[in-house]
Amino acid sequence: MIVAILMPFLIAMCIPFIAKFKYRIHTGYAVFATSLSIFLYFLVLLISGETETLYRYSWIPSLGLDLTFYTDGLALFFALLISGIGALVAFYSIFYLNLEERLGSFYVYLLLFMGAMLGIVTSDNIYALYTFWELTSVSSFLLISFWFTRKASTDGALKSMLITFLGGFSLLGGLVLLHLVTGSTSIREILTQGDLILASDWFPLIVVLLLLAACTKSAQFPFHIWLPDAMEAPTPVSAYLHSATMVKAGLFLLLRFTPVFKESEAFFIAVSIIGLVTLFWGSYMAVRQTDLKGILAYSTISQLGMIMAMIGYGTEAAIFAAMFHILNHATFKGSLFMAVGIIDHETGTRNIRKLGGLWKLMPVTGIISILASFSMAGVPLPILNGFYSKEEFFSSSWDLSADRAFGSDFAALLANIVPYAAVAGSIFTFVYSMYFYFRTFTGKAEKTTAEKAHDPKFGMLAAPVLLVSGVLLISIFPNWFSRHLLQPAANAVYGDAMKEHSIHFWHGFVPALIMSLIVVVLGVLFYITRKYWMGLYNVLPGKLSGNIVYASLLSASENQTKRLNDRIVSGSIRQYNAIIISVISIVTLLILFGTNSFDLRNIDTSPVSLPQSLPELAVALIMIAAAFGSTVSQKKLTAVIILGVVGYGLSILFVLFRAPDLALTQLSIETITVVLFLLCFRHLPEIKRERKEKLSKKITNIIIASLCGLMMMLVGLAAYSQRLFPSISDYFVKYSYKLGGGDNIVNVILVDFRGLDTLFEITVLAIAALGIYSLIKLRQKEGDR
Repeated sequence: MIVAILMPFLIAMCIPFIAKFKYRIHTGYAVFATSLSIFLYFLVLLISGETETLYRYSWIPSLGLDLTFYTDGLALFFALLISGIGALVAFYSIFYLNLEERLGSFYVYLLLFMGAMLGIVTSDNIYALYTFWELTSVSSFLLISFWFTRKASTDGALKSMLITFLGGFSLLGGLVLLHLVTGSTSIREILTQGDLILASDWFPLIVVLLLLAACTKSAQFPFHIWLPDAMEAPTPVSAYLHSATMVKAGLFLLLRFTPVFKESEAFFIAVSIIGLVTLFWGSYMAVRQTDLKGILAYSTISQLGMIMAMIGYGTEAAIFAAMFHILNHATFKGSLFMAVGIIDHETGTRNIRKLGGLWKLMPVTGIISILASFSMAGVPLPILNGFYSKEEFFSSSWDLSADRAFGSDFAALLANIVPYAAVAGSIFTFVYSMYFYFRTFTGKAEKTTAEKAHDPKFGMLAAPVLLVSGVLLISIFPNWFSRHLLQPAANAVYGDAMKEHSIHFWHGFVPALIMSLIVVVLGVLFYITRKYWMGLYNVLPGKLSGNIVYASLLSASENQTKRLNDRIVSGSIRQYNAIIISVISIVTLLILFGTNSFDLRNIDTSPVSLPQSLPELAVALIMIAAAFGSTVSQKKLTAVIILGVVGYGLSILFVLFRAPDLALTQLSIETITVVLFLLCFRHLPEIKRERKEKLSKKITNIIIASLCGLMMMLVGLAAYSQRLFPSISDYFVKYSYKLGGGDNIVNVILVDFRGLDTLFEITVLAIAALGIYSLIKLRQKEGDR
């Protein structure tokens, strides 16, 4: 299993080299092969019945942290979606992207995202989950801004990153609280302590933080505003990130912790309301869009809201319906995005006002679109999988008040309102689905599109055809998918053994069917009369917009940052040093006094004998005189040299205290410091002493210097007096020769015990050397010009 999870990262490191041969063989084939291999691995696990696998690596043993990956029904379900859709997207991108594009960068970002998503769904350690969660935000930012020369792409990437990073910090807070409450970093162990979490005083805050993380990632109202702008990414990215993977990460997070939260009425109220509001608002706003990808963006928001609402219900039927619709949504929405990419690729536009009559020009794309859009609408046809899961949604909404007992009147009232809200939101879902298909493929074709529009070659059609075939296969064999894929996933979420669900097209005239018929009838009516009620958008939302709020907050933060920067960055070195030294001194002193980190009674100093201490005393007096002299010197060179006396005096003290290694180190450091000071001071203005310096300025200097001196003295005392942990020096004395094979303890520590630190230090020096070499070469080139 660990190979399947790490494979995207390993192949990503090879992509820059593979991309050099892109004119011989497209780089996307390597990514396609990687994704397909991972999909086949997880598919074998599914078919063999080995849904539960485990891999553990001892990560930080001293803290009891293990890096654990495991698959259960839920993880396997999402892993198959991530790798399967990823393989199709990679194959589709081979024919969508031009060879002149930065294919190496694109596929590196895509593989990083795939690996991060696989890490999220298979991680058992909460901190590993958080790491992968943030990696999805970073890699999606790179993918959305792939065409970085377009301002809309960079703005959309920035918006998505800021909003999802807000959720990332929230997620970290929630996971830390779960760790504090349960004492475990294992998700499996946390899920077994549901009663402890529910009884904790931190439970409300945990729910809020995790819900905020899920809502930002899954584009729930009011954080949905990033998703439409993210459509500036290449279509393969939209088909992958925004229909099947990234936007499902927030849903996965809630599904993973549902066994703990499902009994909480607060969780039910919050998640159900957010989901239903998002369902309505996304479907309502989709109808006013004129960009095909804009329509699909808001349709994705609405579909995610519907799934979120079902997770909030928390009943057995609702959890199963949520899993069913996640699968169906990936098939019809992924194929729709790819169809839009084909339309844009062949006609040169996504503006629905400039399209029409494409059915005769692009019949294969038309078939893909009609099956996918009608499935998204929930049209009651036995070959459309979207109808089946929409029926499950309506059924779980109708039966909610009967399937679950509520302790509060508000929760009971909400349960009774839920079916009506579900129907209201689904009406506009039907409208935007019809709007998408009929305005694009029926009517009279525009002259500009009729001249060049046609179905592309099979390579570009293969991926959407396979995805839309999934719509048909799931419809024809729903119970096979239910038994082997959906049921294990729902069992992992619900936490208890669920009864086997039998999916059928015809259940009789049950409430769910009546709700579907109401949606179809009213949806058709609203679509036909669309031009008469479009003025409603001038009232709702009117001038209100989440984008306006976002832009205002971003502008205000930029303005405040600029003002603060203008005040602090004044060009005065004295001011910079004063601020830095003051902050360090004050914070350090507050921590020392607040934690009682030093105790003068514990200081065990060596006895002082005046005859033996005369050399040390003489050196100390010289150092004090030199330190004072550097403050009154009128010349830069003189000040640097006098200050160097202090450092060299310290070296002499080390010699007197029988520490030659430290003396040599101090001599080297002091020599280098003096040279660097001289090089820097060469470019600084001469020291100019003001004869009539303000008294306030002198007092400020005295206070800052005194604070810094006091801080350094107390830090030294605290370091010497406190023994919070056993001294490690005994360990080094005991094992330096035995383990390191050296008589010099300091050298053994640096080379063996702290070998990794030394390696990083050497790496830093190597990087600095490369940087200096590059600057020299650039300077030489400028000189040649």
